[in-house]
Amino acid sequence: MAPPSPFSSADMSDQVPPEVRPKPAVPAKPPNVGAPSPSSAFPPQGFGGGGASSLPPSAIPVPIGSHVASHGAGHVGGLAAAHNGGHAGSHRSAGGSILLGYIGIDTIIEQMRKKTMKTGFDFNIMVVGNSGLGKSTLVNTLFKSQVSRRSAGWARDDKIPKTVEIKAVSHVLEEGGVKMKLTVVDTPGFGDLINNDNCWDPISKYINEQYEKFLKEEVNITRKKRIPDTRVHCCIYFISPTGHSLRSLDIEFMKRLSHSVNIIPIIAKSDTMTIEERLEFKQRVRKELEMAGIEFYPQKEFDEDMEDKSDNDKIREAIPFAVVGSDKEYQVNGKRVLGRKTAWGIVEVENPNHCEFALLRDFLIRSHLQDLKEVTHNIHYETYRAKRLNENGGLHPISSNGTQESNL
Repeated sequence: MAPPSPFSSADMSDQVPPEVRPKPAVPAKPPNVGAPSPSSAFPPQGFGGGGASSLPPSAIPVPIGSHVASHGAGHVGGLAAAHNGGHAGSHRSAGGSILLGYIGIDTIIEQMRKKTMKTGFDFNIMVVGNSGLGKSTLVNTLFKSQVSRRSAGWARDDKIPKTVEIKAVSHVLEEGGVKMKLTVVDTPGFGDLINNDNCWDPISKYINEQYEKFLKEEVNITRKKRIPDTRVHCCIYFISPTGHSLRSLDIEFMKRLSHSVNIIPIIAKSDTMTIEERLEFKQRVRKELEMAGIEFYPQKEFDEDMEDKSDNDKIREAIPFAVVGSDKEYQVNGKRVLGRKTAWGIVEVENPNHCEFALLRDFLIRSHLQDLKEVTHNIHYETYRAKRLNENGGLHPISSNGTQESNL
């Protein structure tokens, strides 16, 4: 009778030492998963190149709940990556464990993008300043839509209110498949009266009311899957282009509200000043804000790393932004541009040589919009929430039918 074959599968584990056993087959990357973008925050690591541990098929970990055949490593697919930290003979790279196959963790960004596009998001912006500084026009210019209070039913014969009023107008904007519910909160009557004592109280009260509304939804026993967010994420404060200094009202308002909302000061209608006057006025305003201890967004203590600090330092040096707003187009060098027509030429709104509107728009929408929302939630709202919890000794949940008493 012939001797048993040395390649018999029944007793391979008894005859072949572990160090020379064949390596498991490395599954190919699924064809339906695209290559990660260069800017992906989670780039995949090496695919089990040289130096990967030689593990038998039975030693490859399989996630619980995955339907994988037990008779071959080739059926494991992209989920059969070895956790190098828990197996002898594994090798670690400088950045962590080496993956033996494609898993798909780089698709988390795409998953988040799809979910956000379905649900959309909210952004609430408040504009504060004297009448006639172009608040409505600037907001319309920022979003290239008629989104201001005036565009939604303002009449020329409207009288100046005797007290500061709060008027909010909401619109749904869509760009590139992404929906955003934009709420513009206007404050007509601010600074327009002879006696402006405590004219900031209605504004402060409105901001806190939105925090309170969000807090009540959080402590409900049956909470909504998505709590409506009406909290003010950004407050743009309009400074009159006097060319001299800030008014006492400007300093007092920003000092009182800088700890409850993100304040971004801007110089309105900056085309009324020369370039030299504008630079001097910006420097004077920054110095007065620093002397008054007013913290405007982005605050220095919220810089997360050196990259954030470098970017935010450039922004802080440019604040207050000297801007010009206009929703009218004119023909300049063969193309249509937004601008203000004067006797000596056209002031182009989006031309950085004419004003700093482009800087404000890029900062407010294209680079820091999400950070404004996060600072509002993690800093300002949490400060209000902690204060309310300390005042009431804890909040009692509110039942769905509203019968339960609450400290709120």
